[in-house]
Amino acid sequence: MSFTLNKTVYGQLLAEFQLKIFTSEEEYNLALASAEKLMHCQNRSPEQTAVLQLLVNLIEEYESKHYPMGESSPHEILEYLMEVRGLKESDLADIIGYKGVVSEIIHGKRNISKNQAKALEEFFCVYPKLFISL
Repeated sequence: MSFTLNKTVYGQLLAEFQLKIFTSEEEYNLALASAEKLMHCQNRSPEQTAVLQLLVNLIEEYESKHYPMGESSPHEILEYLMEVRGLKESDLADIIGYKGVVSEIIHGKRNISKNQAKALEEFFCVYPKLFISL
């Protein structure tokens, strides 16, 4: 399902957030604050979601250059995202399966399926490939 963006609203959001490649830590921190604001927005519009996705891409690009990390497993990434948001296993039950399934995933006893990765992508606003074991 694809949404058609309202060009006027989208243009206003692009002007408001002034999306561009970050050249300083200050710009990066402002982008983090903006992304946080959009993530917590109730009833986020398709235009806001598109801007959030752009911000996340820019943030990830900056972080990969300035804060390189070693490889993490999908389970570790999920645990980290849950910790950052203060979530419990039961909070993900409606998103990726029963509480027992969530527990098995978090403890590395079960891999994350493509459908579950897609659901986690939408919930956490991250790339689904983070949750797929290669």
